[in-house]
This record gives sequence, C-alpha cells and structure tokens, in this order.
Amino acid sequence: MSLVNAEGAADLLGALLDIPDTQDARSRYLSNVLTGFRDFFAVQSVTLVLGRDGRWEVDATAGTTVESGDSMRSLANTLPLTQISEAVDTGRISVDDDVCVVPLSEGPDSARQSAALVIHGAIDRARQDMIGDAAAWMSRMLVHVEASQNHRRRIEQQNLVLEASARWQQSESDEALLKAIADTACQLLHCERASIFLWDRRRGVLVGRPALGINGQTLEVPDNAGIVGEVLRTRKPCFWTDKSDKENRVNRNIDASLNFQTRSLLAVPMVGERDQVLGVFEVINHQHDSFADADAALLTDLAVHAAVAITSLRVKTKLAKSRDRLLKDAASSSVMIGQHATIRAVRENASKVAQSDLAVLIRGDNGTGKEVVARNIHFQSERREGPFIAVNCAALVESLLESELFGHEEGAFTDARRTRVGQFEAASGGTLFLDEIGDMSLAGQAKLLRVLEEKVIVRVGGTQTIPVDVRVIAATNQPLEDLIRNQRFREDLFFRLNVVPMNLPRLVDRGEDVLILAEHFLKQFRYEAGRVDLKLADDAKVGMLRYSWPGNVRELRNAMERACYLSTGDEISLPDLGLRGGQINSRGGSSMNRLLDAGNGELDRLTEATREFQIRHINGVIESVGGNMTAAAEKLGLHRSNLYRKMRQLGMSTSGG
Repeated sequence: MSLVNAEGAADLLGALLDIPDTQDARSRYLSNVLTGFRDFFAVQSVTLVLGRDGRWEVDATAGTTVESGDSMRSLANTLPLTQISEAVDTGRISVDDDVCVVPLSEGPDSARQSAALVIHGAIDRARQDMIGDAAAWMSRMLVHVEASQNHRRRIEQQNLVLEASARWQQSESDEALLKAIADTACQLLHCERASIFLWDRRRGVLVGRPALGINGQTLEVPDNAGIVGEVLRTRKPCFWTDKSDKENRVNRNIDASLNFQTRSLLAVPMVGERDQVLGVFEVINHQHDSFADADAALLTDLAVHAAVAITSLRVKTKLAKSRDRLLKDAASSSVMIGQHATIRAVRENASKVAQSDLAVLIRGDNGTGKEVVARNIHFQSERREGPFIAVNCAALVESLLESELFGHEEGAFTDARRTRVGQFEAASGGTLFLDEIGDMSLAGQAKLLRVLEEKVIVRVGGTQTIPVDVRVIAATNQPLEDLIRNQRFREDLFFRLNVVPMNLPRLVDRGEDVLILAEHFLKQFRYEAGRVDLKLADDAKVGMLRYSWPGNVRELRNAMERACYLSTGDEISLPDLGLRGGQINSRGGSSMNRLLDAGNGELDRLTEATREFQIRHINGVIESVGGNMTAAAEKLGLHRSNLYRKMRQLGMSTSGG
C-alpha cells in the first residue's frame, strides 16, 4: 500500500514536506516528523539514531521524555545496538518482537556515516513498506532542512564576521588586534583557544599570538613543522582529533609546558593581498564535538578578514611613523634660534599660545622670521597634523582676493571653469598664515573680518555656507596703527587679529645671535654641499657682528648658503660672505676696519657683477615673452608686484609694463 493512499497519511506527509523557517529548523522538523510517525503508525516511540565514531547516539525522539543530555545518554544505553547495526549493514528493515529498525540509506549531513529509525511498538507486516517509504522521505527532506539551516547559520555567521571585522579596524596595536581576532574565533567557533601564527619568512618561523590564549606569551615554531607547517605549505585547511589522527602531528611538549590538553584542532591559511600567505589561523578544542567542514569555512572567512585587518594596521602604523617623522622634520626647520632676551620671550610666548586657538599678530621687518614663528606655533599645537598654509596678502590683487581665500564655484566668473577650494577650506583643521596683512585692501579686510567672526565662508558664486576650523596667524612689517589713522586698515580687524601680539627685532639688534644663527645655517648647508669640515674664519665672524644686515635673518641665511657652495678652502672668510660694504658699521674697531676695507673693493665688484647679471636675466625673460610682465613674473617664479619691486631695487625702468 503506498503512503499517499493510507488512511491519515496527509498529516504525516504534511509534516514530512514542511520545512520550518527558524534558527532551530532541524530540531523542529524532527520533532514534527517523529511525532507524525508515532501517531500515524500508533507506536510507543520513534527515535532517530546516528552513527558517530563507532558508536550509536540518540539524535531526536518522540514518545519518550528526554529533558537533558543525561537522559539522552540513558536512552542510548537501551538501544538494540546489534539490531541497529544489522539493519544498517544489510540495508533492510529489521523487526524483532516490538522493535522495528529502519535504516536510512541517505543519512543526514550531521550523521557523516549512517542513521536509522528505532521504533518501539508493534507494526503489522502491511505497514512495514509504508514506514520504509516514509523514512526515505524523511531522510531526503532532512538533507534539505539541514542545508536550509546551514545556509541561515552561514548568513548569520557572515554578519557576525563583518561586525567583528569592523571592530578590528579600530585597534591601535598588534596586541589588541590579534587578541580581538582570537576572541572572536573562540566565540563563533565555540572553542577553548585560538592563535594567529604570523610568518617570519626571514627567520623561518611562525610566531603565534596570543599563544594558545595565554596572555603575554608568544609561541615560535618552525615554519615546516606540525600542522601549522602543513597548512602553510599546502595552503589548505587541516583538521586533527585525538580520537582518529596520529599523535605525533601535535606538539605535546607545548601542552605539558602549559598544563593543557589538545583534543581537537583546526587550522587554515591566512592569505593577504596579492595572494601572499601571512600565516596560519588555528583554533583548539571544540567545546561540544570535533571541528566540522562548516567550522573550516567560518574560520577561513575569519582568516580573510583578519589578514585584511593585520595588513591595514601594518600600513597604518607605517604611515603614522612616516607622518611623525615628516612632522618632526618640518618642526625642526621651524625652530627659533637665538639667545637674545627678545627671542627667548617670543619663544616662550609661542609655546604658551600654541596650546590655544587665539589669534596671533607677528610684527617685524622683512626677513626677521615671522613665518618661522608662525610655523613654530603650528607645530607645537594640537593642529600640527593639519595643514599649514601661508598666503602673501601683498601678492593678491583685489579681483582675485576673495576667490583665493574663499574659493569659487564653477561659472562664478569668466575664467571659473571648475569649482576651486579656497585657502580657508584647504587649511581647515590646521593653520592659515596671512603674511603682509597690512597690504590687504579695505574690501578684503571686511570679508576677512566676517569670516573670522562667523567661522564660515561662502565661495564666490555660491550660496551655501561652509564651516571652517582654522587657526589664523597674521604678520606685517607695517605700522598698523598709522594705517588705521590714515583709514587704510580697519580698526576692528586689528583688534580681532592682535589678540596675542609678538614683535620680532631686527637681526642687527640681536647681538651674538648673529653668530649662533650663522653656525646653525653653516651646519645645515655644509652637509648639503658635501663639505662637512667647513667652518667660519675669525674675520667672517667679526664682519658679521659689524654688519647691519638690512635683509635680517633671510639675508644671513642666503649668505651662508652661498658661501657653503662657492667658498674655497676649509674656512669661510669675510669676502666669501658677499656682504655689502656700505652696510658695515664701525662697531668692531679700527684694526677690523682696515681688514674690512681691504676686502671692500672686491666685495663692491662682486655686488655690481651680481646686479648686472640679474638685470640681463630679467630683461631676457621679458623679451622672451614679448613684454608681457605677468608672463615674465610667472616664468621667473615671482608675483607681478614682486617683479616690479625687484626691478626698482636694481634701478630698472618699470614704465610701460
């Protein structure tokens, strides 16, 4: 009699075909189906048994109360083991008194070996064929149920892996990252311990951290030994269990040293970018059973994300070290050299004001080091990792001022072919140094004041306000108070910028600082020039102390750089400095005057030759661009206004430009 024609078979068939859409789909399915078996065939109980590692275990039952693992084991002790084995071996239903054993020819995945139904209760001959058909249906459907449940579990595991991977990216150190990865593996794979073995190719070892879950320890093993060496070589997952595998595949010496017993083990390769093996991911001692193929798939997923996290942290650490080195180099180039009382006061105030965002106004002649002070403040502040952008306000013509500082939108004016970010936006998170602030137009001053007060900008041609987080440091060589009286500088902007005033003295007023700075520049440039034994002669030192330094520190720096490259011998003498004779005063005494006068003729000839060369060069560039002064300035690397200033200094005509 076929199953579909049997009385009441519809309920059993419904149970057989109904796959629950829940996390515990397998247990629910078995409960429904085994209960349907019991009711339809009117028997006492129906039990599903699985063959594992040479023994029969109870997987699910209906008709017998089972409330705990101990009860399940007690039920297993009452199984007709011989009858079960005989039925499974022959592949035929076995009936003995009131016990019927139905072998499942297509056992579920979880069985791995074999499975059978054990039915307690009398079943007449006519229904034995039906129970065989029903058991075959159940076996096939259970495969689908397990596949559905495994698919659901796999999705959940993938989500957990992604969440864990996102957390790993927040780790700041190797130790924290590797511990977080190991903890995640223990949690998701229900194991006792986990280790990440990173491959040290140079030494030929695998370094395990955390070592078997023991805090503060590392474990080193040869990269060709044991299971981890096998995984590294084959790049395939590897299982081990003390019930079926060779004992020598694991290192029991490690177990003994840690008072630990390895019962089961799973290891997979960790492969990074460009298919490069980083190491081996290992988990030990499954809490409920030995590791399965599903565990290997999950650990492989973890290994992929772990490799990405480890590689990312290495790159991030390397970049952070490079950044710190660059910041250190940049900061070292902005050190304020000198022991003059005024410089010591500026240095002390710079350290204090660096810890705030107060506006600073630096005043001093050209070349006194105003930008050096601004950079020094920046690199001592919390903004040191942000940009430092210097803007020469004297070089900004009125028509381009707003675009340069605040940016513009595409199409805002004729030449605005694309959106441009202004200097305020570019300096966000850092420091904006506004040099020669006294040369800014009144209209530009009004726009700057609004930005300083509201801390937002609007690009030219735009309507959206853009917040900016910028620390502003301004500098000038002009007496702003006089400009205010002449209505050429806004008083409200002056008070907004002059929160912390700093005044830099002329170099000639700094006494012995001239020699300190000279030695500083000498040390820098002699290495660049490859002349490490070069030093200053006595006449050069005396001459520098008597020189008026109209170009201040900038002129001293240029003189030392020129001398390091062009001087002959192991000493830099006074003529090598190329100082302008008319600027040397008489502070050094008559004997020094005679020494200096002897070299003045040569210095004058050198100065005149240099001036003539500059004139010829500038005229040649102007002629090459057809008299276009803007193009000539660009070709010379100067702003147009600076080119005119240079031409006037050289006595050249600027008319017609």
